[in-house]
Amino acid sequence: MRIVGPNATARAAAPSAAKRTAGGFSVAEETAPRTSQPVASLRTVGGIDALIALQGQDETAERRRRAVARGRTALDALDELKVEVLSGTPGPSTLMRLKSVTAELTDGSGDPKLDALMTEIELRVAVEIAKMTPR
Repeated sequence: MRIVGPNATARAAAPSAAKRTAGGFSVAEETAPRTSQPVASLRTVGGIDALIALQGQDETAERRRRAVARGRTALDALDELKVEVLSGTPGPSTLMRLKSVTAELTDGSGDPKLDALMTEIELRVAVEIAKMTPR
């Protein structure tokens, strides 16, 4: 451990005599700008049109993905109904699930083959709902 006298803080706070160079930054006359016009604003690469086009392209893939997910959910609900009917215990919760699945199947995907398949699934779910609904 080092013990320093009462002038230790003054000595530490005193600026050191660092050697400074006299040189600085300078611009040569021939490279200096000739006019003082404001800088032009940056131009975006594609602007709003490109963003809208990209959203439209992603939207098609996204709609197809959502349609496939809704179709799988509907088929899972039909499988659940099949298991319940075979076991002899179809419940009202299955009917409610089928009705909620039917409401989600109406959105189109943009793919004609997938839309035709979704229409067939929707028809099958509607038939099962009609068979389960009390008269």
